[in-house]
Parts: sequence; structure tokens; C-alpha cells
Amino acid sequence: MTQLDTSGSAPKLGRKRDHTRDADILDAALAVLAETGYDRMTMDMVAARAKAGKATVYRRWASKGELVVDAIACMKKNDIDLEHLPDTGTLRGDLVAMIRPHAIEDGERKLQIMAGLTSMLARDPDLVDAVTAAIVEPRASLNRLFMRRAIERGEIPADTDVETLAMLVPSMTAYRVLILQQPVDRTYLLSLIDGVLLPAVGIRPATSSAGA
Repeated sequence: MTQLDTSGSAPKLGRKRDHTRDADILDAALAVLAETGYDRMTMDMVAARAKAGKATVYRRWASKGELVVDAIACMKKNDIDLEHLPDTGTLRGDLVAMIRPHAIEDGERKLQIMAGLTSMLARDPDLVDAVTAAIVEPRASLNRLFMRRAIERGEIPADTDVETLAMLVPSMTAYRVLILQQPVDRTYLLSLIDGVLLPAVGIRPATSSAGA
């Protein structure tokens, strides 16, 4: 016969996980990933960067693969605010309005993270969609939106290949950072807008060097 516990004490529950440090740990994971690449990255490095205990990290993520996937997903959540975009009345004006110091720095950081993920992507093709959604798609989606506005205004032809041209500036920027290992600045982005993208949609700015 089973004896009942008559001590009156409540059953002991497992220790609840503390999620208050998650954001710091995920940000640290991205920083380490950009600096070292996935293969050299360790959970201990992430814990040290986040100033968190190793046990805290391991209780939340069993492996660095799980940690990286969550970190990439977090990048997408904290991206561009689509409800507060510029609407200047011209395609060039909208594109130039998005060239801000913080946006340039954030873009370079994302590309460095992508470079760090190269070996992991080769082993886990399923991760490609997540990386594309977090790193590539946000900027391409903005370009699509701006070009569709321009089509509605009659500024560019209705048969403009929006899908292909939306990837033009992000692709050339990625090549510059990842392959040429050169920085991206306002001057470079303006040269892509005025010298490549706008001519591709049939617009030739009267003052391509204005920078405004």
C-alpha cells in the first residue's frame, strides 16, 4: 500500500528558467558569430560576451546551432519599421531617405553575420530561408515597396522587373562587403542608386552628385 505524504509541504517544482537575459545573449551570439565565424564560435565565448553564466546559456540552448537559429530569428523581429517609411513623392527621394548612418552600420553588421554563417549554411540548407528572411529580405522588400509606389505614380514603367531590381543594390552591397572587403558608405550607396538602379528603371537623375 502506498503511503501518502502527510507532511503538508508542497511538492518541489523545477527551477523556472530566467529569460530576462535572452536578448543580451542573442545579441552576444550575433557579435561573436560576426567576429569568429560559426566554426570557431563557442557557447563559452557567447556567455563571456553577454556577461552571463555558462549554465544560463546552456539551460536555454542545448547547442550553438540552436542559439544561432534563435539569434537570426530575433534579427528579423527587430528590423525595419514598415509603418514609418519615407514617402517623398519620388523613387530617388525614398531610396536616399533610407540612407542613414545607423542603417548603413546595421547593414554591414548583417553581412558580416552572413559571412560567419557560410559553413553552417553549407551543412544545413534549411537555414538558408531563415537567413534570407532576416538579412536579405528586409532591404529587398523596401525596394519593392518603393518601386511599386513609383509604378502607381507613373514615374517608372508598369512592366518594370521589380523582383529582380529589388535585389540589385543589396547584392552589390553584399559583394562589396563580403568579397572586396570594403566598407559601404553614403557615397557608395548614392552611386548605386544614381548610376545603376535608377537608370535600370528608366530614370536618369539630372544631378546625380547632389546627394540629397
